[in-house]
Amino acid sequence: QVQLVESGGGLVQAGGSLRLSCATSGNIFSDSTMGWYRQAPGNQRELVAALLIGLSPVYGFAVKGRFTISRDTGKNTVYLQMNSLKPEDTAVYYCNYNRGDLDVWGQGTLVNVSS
Repeated sequence: QVQLVESGGGLVQAGGSLRLSCATSGNIFSDSTMGWYRQAPGNQRELVAALLIGLSPVYGFAVKGRFTISRDTGKNTVYLQMNSLKPEDTAVYYCNYNRGDLDVWGQGTLVNVSS
């Protein structure tokens, strides 16, 4: 069983930075895909960044060049470094684990960017 716990969200001014963490536990396989998604009020959940070991990370168009996803396999943690934050980045950010037909979500962490 896989569990994900996000942390690091909060209130930040536009132009600032935050780093989100996703602590994983359970049967985590190295060939899984770890990702970050976000959902703003009234919007659908969208991909922010995804990482499969051995491949280049994938980023959503809106965050490319500003956000960086990384994975520390020793600590079983996935990070999302967010720089140059904009008010439109305000959303609940979710960590995701995907391996085959197993799709697991964290509870989400709120990021609020003020103008």
